[in-house]
Amino acid sequence: MLSKMTRSGQVLLAVSAFFWSSVSVVAQPVELSPDWAVAMPDGPVPGTRITPEYAELVTRDAFLWAWPLVNVTNRRIKFSQLPENVISGGAPLAPLNQLTMLTDYIEPDERAVACPNQDVVYGAGLVALDQSPVIIQVPDFGDRFWVYQVVDLRTDSFAQLGKMYGTQPGFYMLVGPNWKGETPKGVTKVFRSSTNTGNVIPRVFQDDTAEDRRAIQPVLSGIMMYPLDQFDGTMKTRDWASVKKLPSEGNSNSETPWVPPETFFDSLPVALANAPPMPGEEARYAQVLSVVAAAKADPEIRKAVDKAAADANEHLIEPLFQFRNYGLPLPNNWTTTSNNAAFGTDYFTRAAVAKSNIFVNAPNETKYFYQDLDENGTRLNGSRHYTVTFAKGKTPPVNGFWSLTLYNEHHFFEPNTLKRYSVGTKNKSLKYNEDGSLTIYVQADEPPEEFKDNWLPAPKTGDFSLYIRAYWPKPETTNGEWSPPGVLKGK
Repeated sequence: MLSKMTRSGQVLLAVSAFFWSSVSVVAQPVELSPDWAVAMPDGPVPGTRITPEYAELVTRDAFLWAWPLVNVTNRRIKFSQLPENVISGGAPLAPLNQLTMLTDYIEPDERAVACPNQDVVYGAGLVALDQSPVIIQVPDFGDRFWVYQVVDLRTDSFAQLGKMYGTQPGFYMLVGPNWKGETPKGVTKVFRSSTNTGNVIPRVFQDDTAEDRRAIQPVLSGIMMYPLDQFDGTMKTRDWASVKKLPSEGNSNSETPWVPPETFFDSLPVALANAPPMPGEEARYAQVLSVVAAAKADPEIRKAVDKAAADANEHLIEPLFQFRNYGLPLPNNWTTTSNNAAFGTDYFTRAAVAKSNIFVNAPNETKYFYQDLDENGTRLNGSRHYTVTFAKGKTPPVNGFWSLTLYNEHHFFEPNTLKRYSVGTKNKSLKYNEDGSLTIYVQADEPPEEFKDNWLPAPKTGDFSLYIRAYWPKPETTNGEWSPPGVLKGK
C-alpha cells in the first residue's frame, strides 16, 4: 500500500482520502528499504487482536519520532490550498513547487515558524516532488552571503547550495526518490530527495542599513522555484515587493499548531506513505500502521490512541520547546546540537529541534547555540538586567557572519521601540570596550545613552531565551574549541 501511494503522483489530500477509504483491519505491508539485507519474519501478524494499552504504547512512541514528519506533512496539506504567492502575517507562503521571497527582514508578527531571525531576508516554498521535479534558480549574489536550505520530509538536508559550497549562478533541479527522467540541458546539478515532500528556504544576508536594503533588491528578484515544465533555460525574475500581503490567521502568541494531537493519527499514515522507512525502520512502520488499522476499525482503540497522543504531546513534546531540555551541554549553561539537518535515527533531537526551532541549517552552514539560563542557572526573565561580554577577538569565529537574537517565552520577537531583535555583524554601530571586548546589554528598560547602541531589548515581563547563530562557521566554532560567554545578571 505504501509504495503504491508513494508512486501515485496524487497530492497528500487525495492520498489521505484513499488511505482512509480503503484501509481494513489487517495491517498493510510495508515496502522494504533498498538496504534491507537480513530476512526477518513479518510482523505484526495480520488480524491480530490488540489491547488499548498496547495501542497507547505504540502511539506514544510514534508521536515522538513521527512528530516532525507529521509537522511537515500538515504544512504541505495547508499550502496545497494556496492559489497564489502571499505573505501571511509576515511569513512568505507559496503554492506547492513554488517559493515566495520577502524583501526585508521578517516581521515580528510571523507565526508560521518559531525562532525566525532578522539577520537574513527569507524565502520559503514546499516541494511536492511526486507532482513534478522543480527548478531552483541561483542568481549572482556577488560577495553577499547566501545559503538555500533544502530539506526532506524528515527535515534532513539533501542539497548543498550556498556561498560555503562555492555554488555558481545557474539552475539546479530537485527530484523525488523514484524520478527516472533525463536532466534538461542547462541544469547544473540534480539533487535527489529520499521523500517526495520537502522544504526550500533561501537565506540572504542583509545588514541593518537603508543602503543595503536597497542594494539587495535586484538579487532577490532572481530567486525563484518552479515546476520543471516551466524551465526554458532563461533566468526568470519577479518583483517580490508586489506579492499580496495578508494578516496572520488568528492572534495567537505561539507558533501555528501544525501537529494537533487529536488529528495526529489521521495525518500519520500520509506522512509515512511519503517517507519510505530508513534501513531498520520497517518493523517500526509495520507496528504503527497495524495500530492505525485497528483504530480505524475499533472506536475504543481510536479513543485510546487519541488519549495517548494528547498525553505524549504534553509530556514528551512540550518539554522539548525549552532549549535547556535537550542538546549538548556547554560551559555557562549554553547548549548546542551537532547533527542538525542530518538527524538519521536520532529521533529525540529531531523532534526537539522541530518543536523548538524547526528548519535549522546543517552545522557547516550555520552553528546554533541556545540559552535559557544565566551563569548561575536561573531562568532568564525580563524583570532583570543582563550582560553578555565577548572578550577581545572572541566573537563567534565565522567566515560568514554572526548574531545574538532574543526570543520571548513563545520563541518569537517581543515588539520594542527600537524594532531591534538581534545584534551582530549586521549592526554597524556596535561599540567595543577600551580593551577590545564587546558587551551586549540585555534588559527591558533603556540603558544609559552610551550603551544604547549595544542594547538588545528584552520583554518587560516573562521568561526569554538567547540564541547565537554563526553562519559559515570556522572549525573552532563547530569542533567545540569556541563556546559563548556566560549571561551575567546585573543589578
